[in-house]
Amino acid sequence: MHTVTARSLGLDTLLGLARGRTRAAERGALVKLSVPSGMTTSMGTDAVGVPEALARRVMGRLPSMGCVYSDGGRWWWIVPSGSDVALEWPAPVHYAAGALVPDSRREPELLHCPSGKAPYTPPIPLYVTLCRLTDTLPAWSRPAPATG
Repeated sequence: MHTVTARSLGLDTLLGLARGRTRAAERGALVKLSVPSGMTTSMGTDAVGVPEALARRVMGRLPSMGCVYSDGGRWWWIVPSGSDVALEWPAPVHYAAGALVPDSRREPELLHCPSGKAPYTPPIPLYVTLCRLTDTLPAWSRPAPATG
C-alpha cells in the first residue's frame, strides 16, 4: 500500500502557472529575485522591471517602496503577485511573474530594502508613476472600445 502525500502549492507557483511562465522561460534563462530573510511574502512576489534611466526618475516619486534590485540594465521593484491583473504596464516596463527576471550579466543587487517586514512596493502608485513618466494613459482612463 502506497501513501500519497499532498503537496500544497504557494501563491507564486499557482499564479505563475496560470499566467504562463513557460512563455518567459522560452525567451532564455531566468533568475528568481529573493527577498531578504525575515521578510514576509504572504502575497507572493512578482517584479516590475524598468530601464535604469527611467528607474532613477521613479525613486523620488513613490510614497513608499519595497525591495528594489538592479541587474545593471534594469531596476526591479517587488510587488504582490497578480499586480498585472487588469493592468497593462506601459512600455518599456517588463513585468516578471513570480519575480523571475531575465538572466543578466550580473547577479541582481539589492538597492533598497524597506524597514518593515513586507518587501512590497504598492503597485498602483508605481503603475501611475510609470504611466505619468512614459506619457501613457492608465488603463482605467482609456475609452472603452466600441461594441456592435
